[in-house]
Amino acid sequence: MYRWLTILAMMLVSSTQAQGVRLITLDPGHFHAGLVQKFMYPQVDAVVHVYAPAGPDLQEHLKRIEGYNTRADSPTHWQEGVYSGPDFLEQMLRQKAGNVVALAGNNRRKTEYIDRSIRAGFNVLADKPMAITPEGFTLLREDLALAARAKLLLYDIMTERYEITTILQRELARTPEVFGTLTKGDAEHPAVTMESVHHFFKEVSGKPLIRPAWFFDVRQEGEAIPDVGTHLVDLVQWECFPDRALDWQKDIQVHSARRWPTPLTLEQFQRVTGQAQIPDYLKADIGPDGRLNVFQNGEVDYTICGVAARVTALWRFEAPPGGGDTHYSELIGTRAILSIRQGEAEHYQPTLRVAKNSGMNTDPHFESVLRAAIQRLCGTWPGLEVKGSGGFYEIVLPEKYRVGHEAHFAQVTEEYLRFLKEGKMPDWVVPNLLAKYYTTTEAWRLAHEH
Repeated sequence: MYRWLTILAMMLVSSTQAQGVRLITLDPGHFHAGLVQKFMYPQVDAVVHVYAPAGPDLQEHLKRIEGYNTRADSPTHWQEGVYSGPDFLEQMLRQKAGNVVALAGNNRRKTEYIDRSIRAGFNVLADKPMAITPEGFTLLREDLALAARAKLLLYDIMTERYEITTILQRELARTPEVFGTLTKGDAEHPAVTMESVHHFFKEVSGKPLIRPAWFFDVRQEGEAIPDVGTHLVDLVQWECFPDRALDWQKDIQVHSARRWPTPLTLEQFQRVTGQAQIPDYLKADIGPDGRLNVFQNGEVDYTICGVAARVTALWRFEAPPGGGDTHYSELIGTRAILSIRQGEAEHYQPTLRVAKNSGMNTDPHFESVLRAAIQRLCGTWPGLEVKGSGGFYEIVLPEKYRVGHEAHFAQVTEEYLRFLKEGKMPDWVVPNLLAKYYTTTEAWRLAHEH
């Protein structure tokens, strides 16, 4: 079986390299599926085959693509070929209308979709999370091993790696004369802290986002840490241990995790879903006060390569005026503390700050060393500036680098397309996928156990 799969996969890879990429979109229940197609790519065929059950999820996806095709500024020209029968998955596997399956939707079936796609010889570009439970992680491990044998590329969409303040935080953490070395920290005072705040009601591509009702069922969407917490765990690995292949069995120890709900009123649920009533499968989550309890808040404490880290993912209904989703990040080094803040004081823009570690108060050269490091980074990102004095500094960015969350999907897709052309991914990608999803699904297990 594996020999046959390898031959089939090599034929598909050869087809990908010779004829370009032909996308398949499978069961697009999340708006991220549309964002992959917000722009055109020279090597991607304009015809995209969509396989999905009929219903509002599919219609919202097609409306989003049509909006990109008809916008005044740089319209796309995608052609969506749709199959919406109940046997949509079997038809996709049988017809083989493309060579790359794009996944962003209901997370309860996502790991199954990945498994079936890989076994049929498709490359897969999947939105996070690839797995939301320990059982899903076990299946994902099998699929990553199978993909490696078949020379298929299985990759998840990690958009936060392309946010400019995150990139610069990573670069400064790799600059010993500024940052020193990463401290170890402990459970009470982690060396690495990541926190995100997301909102159920928001705008996407300039229009109010209508979320499917199942999005509020954590058994289908995934809870906070296995879902959006995936980004944060990824950033801990990507920033603190760049280009290093991690061993999930040796380098990660998950110590504790907890979960708690965001309660929604019926009016809030109606506003964000467009549905008049809460469906039956959510009735068990309605509390005595009549509000829907959505367990989309979570926190996990763990160590990675001996470094204490804490990740927190929070959901609220709606951002304050002028606000949006926010990100907080802090890395504590022996010479400096690097932090990203995005609150009201920062006008809800990610802002990178550098503070001299208290142990460096007697160093008169810290500021000049920092300014020299930023000047070197200007070789790649021209226009960076340092503002502040006395051990507390802000890295000032030209606005051209703030491209926004939606643009990051194109950047991830372009990188994946480059991997497809080269026929391989960096050696650290798959080991770190395993480390990441072990962390998030083990957090799920501990949160439910305790």
